[in-house]
Amino acid sequence: MTLSTQSGAMLTPAAYGTMQWGGTADIGAARTMFDACLDAGIRHFDTAFLYTDGRSEEFLGDIAGNLDDVFVATKAAYNQPATTANIHASFDVSRKRLKRDCIDLLYMHRFDDTTPLDDTFEALAALQTSGAIRFIGVSNYAAWQVMKAQGVAAKFGTKIDVIQPMMNLVKRQVEAEILPMTRDQGIQVCAYSPLGAGLLTRKYAAGGDRRLAKNARYATRYGPRWMHEAAHGLAQIAADLDVDAATLAVAWLRHHAPDVHPILSARSVAQLTPSLGGLTFEMDDATYAAITALSPAPPPATDRIEEA
Repeated sequence: MTLSTQSGAMLTPAAYGTMQWGGTADIGAARTMFDACLDAGIRHFDTAFLYTDGRSEEFLGDIAGNLDDVFVATKAAYNQPATTANIHASFDVSRKRLKRDCIDLLYMHRFDDTTPLDDTFEALAALQTSGAIRFIGVSNYAAWQVMKAQGVAAKFGTKIDVIQPMMNLVKRQVEAEILPMTRDQGIQVCAYSPLGAGLLTRKYAAGGDRRLAKNARYATRYGPRWMHEAAHGLAQIAADLDVDAATLAVAWLRHHAPDVHPILSARSVAQLTPSLGGLTFEMDDATYAAITALSPAPPPATDRIEEA
């Protein structure tokens, strides 16, 4: 899948996630990070209806507006069933907040097993046909859910263009089924949390203040001891190379899965800069092997591992 802005410019293999805008990042910090992304060649900006109670979308609307050389992605309301009425209602609010006539990419934020997929994808197809959105995406779907939805989407003359899963050095489950599926189907992968909610940063390794210490959900997600050991191992490799651990975390992901677009995020330019560095860092084979060895590859989808 090839994504482009409305002006026709091709996107670089990375995006910026505005989840912290309106929360830990005020409008001034947001504008500075937006400009830093543009300077780095990033034109893809990701948000969602629920991020910071809507302020994330509002900030992005104030900053990017209706620029046709900026690619804007948002997500339907996470906390509502994926019915036609709810999709249209949240989308109308999002479009007003974002100050855009056309949203480049609209995701379903999660799989909803209480609403028929026909209702969901008929609504998305209608938005696409009307020119209100350009691409259709899904987030946090399993591979089987994507394929089920893909069949339904085809009935309405459309398809899933993008999937947004979690992926980083210590979260590699996507390698078992999602990546083989997306490569077969031509679906673009835009991966969130490339730094593992801060786990894979030098700041974490130094024992600094971090989201993992404040958010029970993230603490559980990254609770296993081996993940923390992997983070310390990455920090040691980074120290030996005299680079930031965040730079290596992003560079590893780009080296490991070049077709995956990491979604970078930060609350300041100072925090964002090391991640941007990971997009151009030239990782040699020895460094890649040493980092990869820090985390176990997920088992193959089939039990016949001798054939994998």
